[in-house]
Amino acid sequence: MAKITKDTLIADCLKYNPNSAAILMSVGMHCLGCAMAHGETIEEAVFVHGADLEALLAKLNEGIED
Repeated sequence: MAKITKDTLIADCLKYNPNSAAILMSVGMHCLGCAMAHGETIEEAVFVHGADLEALLAKLNEGIED
């Protein structure tokens, strides 16, 4: 499975990690179903929502097999 990076699209992130929706929502990213989310990278979303990029990536990659 792919590793989630700052350049991963949110739509792909949701496919890679079944827990990613809850993780993203826990840092204030509640509009996962909106049109912007499908073309937005994790880094872009973090910039808008003010989350810690490295901490978020670590959480999103927990449990993903290389």
